[in-house]
Amino acid sequence: MQAYVLITVAIGKVKSVAKELRKVRGIKSIHTVTGPYDIIAFVETKDLASLTNTVVGGIHRIKGVVDTNTAIVVEI
Repeated sequence: MQAYVLITVAIGKVKSVAKELRKVRGIKSIHTVTGPYDIIAFVETKDLASLTNTVVGGIHRIKGVVDTNTAIVVEI
């Protein structure tokens, strides 16, 4: 399962959040971006339960993360 997690970060915390995201299991790449989100993370996990654990148990626990929006990759 693959997903893009769009992350909103508290002002002044982008660098520290990006550093902590690199430690989260399942995150394959991280990009700081402009626009309504601050960071986009590409995540690969074995199933939906693992994806949920990565987002809720990993990303949401990082100090400075305000909100996330997860877009699951759909193969057509």
